[in-house]
Amino acid sequence: MSGKTVNSAILLLVIGNAMALISDVFIKLLEPGAPVFQFAFLRCLITLGLLLPMAGQLDRKNLFAGLKIHTFRAHIHLAGLLCMVIALGNLPLATANAVFYAAPILVMVLSVFLFREKLTPLSVTAVFSGFAGIVLILRPVEFNWAAVAALGSAFALAINAVLVRKLPKQQSTVHKLFLNYLLILPAAGALAWWEGAQWDSGILIGAMGSALFILGYNITVLLAYRQVDANQVTSAEYTGLIWAVGIGWIWFGEVPDLWFLAGSLMIVVPLLLIGLQHRRKEPARGFNPAPEQQQLRSQEASFSAGTIQLARECRE
Repeated sequence: MSGKTVNSAILLLVIGNAMALISDVFIKLLEPGAPVFQFAFLRCLITLGLLLPMAGQLDRKNLFAGLKIHTFRAHIHLAGLLCMVIALGNLPLATANAVFYAAPILVMVLSVFLFREKLTPLSVTAVFSGFAGIVLILRPVEFNWAAVAALGSAFALAINAVLVRKLPKQQSTVHKLFLNYLLILPAAGALAWWEGAQWDSGILIGAMGSALFILGYNITVLLAYRQVDANQVTSAEYTGLIWAVGIGWIWFGEVPDLWFLAGSLMIVVPLLLIGLQHRRKEPARGFNPAPEQQQLRSQEASFSAGTIQLARECRE
């Protein structure tokens, strides 16, 4: 599974999304009332340690380039991680993940306000359909702090995905991840100290498992997108929702209802259609259209590209 063919890249993404769901399972298995800040600090510290063997990919001469944006993204990431822990601990696995998949829709909305991008008719449909899908999944009668946390996590993922454009272009993904976790540690450590919870070895095991599998997800994504055009395989990212339904059903006895199925389709289907539209318009690798046509295609595909970038970054 080198990722050099479309089929192998799709398989890598399917396996990677399964690993991401296993990371979520480690979070969900935390005991009720477990110290959230302690878990967040340990997971970030362990992830940073796992990244150290890849330190050779860091640009040491410009190690802290883009420090302000990196710092802001790191703390948004920490807030999103905390929200994710609360959501996974209190919502069914599939429900929480379905709300997380609203992040690409939020990327579209944020891109309009931050970068003055124009929504295509299909993108507008995706926004309204996605938000309606969230309402169907959560339903006002079941809206609680866990639901708010899931939405908070989706917002954090979307903000971080949009801010990727502000980072130095020459930085590798490993460099971005390394700085992200390095800059998180002071705030996460301070919150864990303020929390004052007793040391819990179970938290350490959960944090280690979650960090290991989420790093495995990032490696599969890097391999999948390195050799193959992203628009050919990015739809495989949505198999994560299938894994969430299956694992939630088998492991936790969480049977999805019709409301969940309808809401999930309303979120995912428009995003898939955007990806397919982008795939049809994207020229084959090696073909150079006229500059005007290339610019037009780039603008039309901007939101699909945002979704692809989110798939690479949001599970950090």
